[in-house]
Amino acid sequence: MASQSQSYDAVVIGSGPNGLAAAIRLALEGLSVKIFEASDTIGGGMRTKELMTAGYKHDVCSAIHPMAVSSPFLKKLPLNDFGLEWIHPDYAAAHPLDSGEAGILSRDLHETAFLLEEDEGYYKKLVEPIVSNWEGLTHDFLGPLSVPKHPIALASFGLKGLLPASLLKRKFKTEKAKALFAGMAAHSILPLNSIATSAIGLVFYGAAHTGGWPLPKGGSQSIADSMADYFLSLGGEIETDFRVSTLKQIPETKAVLFDLTPKQVNRIAGDVLPSSYRNKLSSFKYGSGVFKIDYILKEPVPWKNSECAKAGTVHLGGTFEEIAESEKMISEGSHSDNPFVLVAQQSLFDDSRTPDNKHTLWAYCHVPNGSTRDMTGIIENQIERFAPGFKDIIEAKVTMNTADFENYNENYIGGDINGGRQDITQLFSRPVSFINPYKIPAKGLYFCSSSAPPGGGVHGMCGFHAANSVLKNEFGRSKSDWTFNI
Repeated sequence: MASQSQSYDAVVIGSGPNGLAAAIRLALEGLSVKIFEASDTIGGGMRTKELMTAGYKHDVCSAIHPMAVSSPFLKKLPLNDFGLEWIHPDYAAAHPLDSGEAGILSRDLHETAFLLEEDEGYYKKLVEPIVSNWEGLTHDFLGPLSVPKHPIALASFGLKGLLPASLLKRKFKTEKAKALFAGMAAHSILPLNSIATSAIGLVFYGAAHTGGWPLPKGGSQSIADSMADYFLSLGGEIETDFRVSTLKQIPETKAVLFDLTPKQVNRIAGDVLPSSYRNKLSSFKYGSGVFKIDYILKEPVPWKNSECAKAGTVHLGGTFEEIAESEKMISEGSHSDNPFVLVAQQSLFDDSRTPDNKHTLWAYCHVPNGSTRDMTGIIENQIERFAPGFKDIIEAKVTMNTADFENYNENYIGGDINGGRQDITQLFSRPVSFINPYKIPAKGLYFCSSSAPPGGGVHGMCGFHAANSVLKNEFGRSKSDWTFNI
């Protein structure tokens, strides 16, 4: 139980990547900060658990982390001094086709382009400017809507990012290149004919060729633990098993930062919010959900294309057209029998995930928000399609539907793991407005979750920018966002 006699400069509700990032940013300014976490462990979407058998470590939600190593804030923190170790698979991602070919996303831009054969030249033309200007782009993209601080970098991205992926893909000649791009753009969890879905695909290309798509040794929990340990070393405090249901539970503080979505903030702080703001929070749109399976396998996945065994992430779904159709169906509230499936095969590269020579596997597909349909057979059929014999090597499995995800983490409303739909209407104006989206119109209250810009992903930038807003509004510290001591 929180001590009401103790006071803090700031209190953070929730210990996901953004809650931890916000707390660290404030603590770096010498402020007294405490985190309250409802669960018995920290981490939010970064938790790793033994879901079936002792010794087998499964990432419950996030598994591969291109945006963590690209984050302008996280990459400045000395997390390696607190136990975080990144592992880079040979390839960032692979996308097999029925023909036996596979699109390969290597860390090396030129290797990726070469492997795309006829599309080598266009891939270089498309992606090289993004890679060359990556640092400036991430500073501008991973934040609220504002005047670009790096206009030349933004110009390198150009109008291509605003295009629907279904339009930009026409520039590619081969099915392999088109399919690889579909898998990148489908991380948006939007129909591929939606505005700016190309931006998501291009960002994932850029991330692969700069920081890579690594996995943390020991599981995603390692990211959370290293952030928490660093925060504690700065004098911060963390209390777990403390569910905040009302503002009255919170100790005296100048600022409260919510690593929560609008639904929970409305429930906790609704009494002090203007009715117009509450109504806007109530109309916030949540996105599609996910259905996930964690496996213990007797041996590695028998991919038809052996290059897939070198990739930390494998995208399944066939051609661009197949993936576009499945994502369209899901956005319209129906299920696809041929869905886009994301597969992460961490144990191939991290032997600390299992106690023996068996393997773990992580796979999920998108489903309508709130769906309770069992997608196990459909996901397994999709894996079997590109890896004949897969079903024969399954030793154990556990599934999570959208209700299971929400029970696991209240932020995952209806199975939405992105903190809200990330279409053009909510990309920068989440949760309510693009003018200081972090500030809640009540004294000292702020959003710091993925329901604020720049949205979902393990990058901590929602928390970082929210903390800067707190520093400016509550403590009069208006120094540059990027000026702080480590």
